[in-house]
Amino acid sequence: MEVKATLNFARIGCQKARLVADIIRGQDVNEAIRTLTFMKQKGAGLIKKLVESAVANAEHKKVIDLDNLYVKHISVDMGPAIKRFRPRAQGRASQVKKKISHINVILDEK
Repeated sequence: MEVKATLNFARIGCQKARLVADIIRGQDVNEAIRTLTFMKQKGAGLIKKLVESAVANAEHKKVIDLDNLYVKHISVDMGPAIKRFRPRAQGRASQVKKKISHINVILDEK
């Protein structure tokens, strides 16, 4: 039985978060959390909390053995950009797009 958790509107670019997500895809949950704990990227902390949330969802359902969970699917999708302006030369302004991601995790039993 699958267990899902989502994190919407995370303030990180999707390419940066995908680098972290690719590392833990297919790993055992305990191994994935251990790996994410010692990574220094910003996305590692966000994804670690999301995986722990999915484990808590599995514990709440009480139909899955927590020792046999693994990361079945993890995806990082682009969300809407926050648009800001930065001052430039000669009184002009240029647009800066601050990127946002949606992260989805699905855990399953082996």
